[in-house]
Amino acid sequence: MKTRNLILTALFAALTAVGAFLKIPFPLSAITLQFFFTAMAGVLLGAGCGALSQAVYVALGLIGLPIFTTGGGFAYVLQPTFGFLLGLIPAAWVIGRLARSTSSFWRIALAALLFGLFRALSNVYMGFPGLVALNIPSPVYNMMPYIISLIVLAFTSKSSRAPKAEGIPYDKGAR
Repeated sequence: MKTRNLILTALFAALTAVGAFLKIPFPLSAITLQFFFTAMAGVLLGAGCGALSQAVYVALGLIGLPIFTTGGGFAYVLQPTFGFLLGLIPAAWVIGRLARSTSSFWRIALAALLFGLFRALSNVYMGFPGLVALNIPSPVYNMMPYIISLIVLAFTSKSSRAPKAEGIPYDKGAR
């Protein structure tokens, strides 16, 4: 690995740590900029170095540096948000891979933006009086990003087919 890549990897690990403390406030919750820097690491560094920068960020937090939103240390593994932190690593890798293939990049970016919008809305819907007035239960709002993603897939996946081996039992000796 070149020195330039090492420096940029460390820089994006540091930027992600800073992003944990940069918050956009909403009435009942706040959104941090961790994922923004994760996405930028994937786009600007590529899949490998982007994922490595996030792995460095998570490792530094686990060894005790207080760089996570509410601290650090190995005990953070037991926190409910630790899965989000682990998800930063493959997210940077996937975004890095998608950024290299321009043919489907904009469609995938738009789908991710749509999903992220409804996921964020499901977290802060109580701050919008119009949504509260609808009297929709909270679990429905939590399901909304997934339901909308399935609806969009149903209408945009015209060339999808079932797997070729659907309905054929697997027999190891026959292959």
